[in-house]
Amino acid sequence: MEADWEFETGPDAAGLAAPVIETRWAGFVDLQREPARAKELPETAQLPELAGALARLNAPFSPVWTSKCDVWTSLKTGDFDPDELDAPPGCAAHAMGCYIDLLPRGDRQWLQPERAADDCKELCRILGAVRLRCGRADLVIRHALTISSASDPDSRNLGITAYLTSCGASQAEAKQALQAALAALVDALVATRS
Repeated sequence: MEADWEFETGPDAAGLAAPVIETRWAGFVDLQREPARAKELPETAQLPELAGALARLNAPFSPVWTSKCDVWTSLKTGDFDPDELDAPPGCAAHAMGCYIDLLPRGDRQWLQPERAADDCKELCRILGAVRLRCGRADLVIRHALTISSASDPDSRNLGITAYLTSCGASQAEAKQALQAALAALVDALVATRS
């Protein structure tokens, strides 16, 4: 499986601030406390396997918890590069994607960028060993406004937005590839819990 990571924590070339992960936004559902509610999220209606992935990511044994996600059931040709998905010829007619905002639990906080980068490198190493074509993970390290940082506006922790992209010769194949990429990401994250 193709995987890469990057920082997106400072202003861009135009001076605009990078997106920030908001952990307690208006529609937030705390899946750590109510994991069964993952099935109620509108995103899981579009990709049912996402409910199980979110439940695992928010389980007590997981090194992370989630604050937000979304699913794109149809990506345009210009929104992805088939070569970056290791797609064989003819297997990029349809594409899907999703993202999940990930925050570390407890003592695993990414207060230093180097720690977040090390975890992303390890995730990419694990994902790179997964035999999966037509799927990709892009991990973006961002500032995160958490409960502890909400009382101190100058304090920002770090989080990771995990973008998954897949393609296939049919919509069904693209969905299967996205499901496989999602499962690989969750397995990789759980494997890094030590």
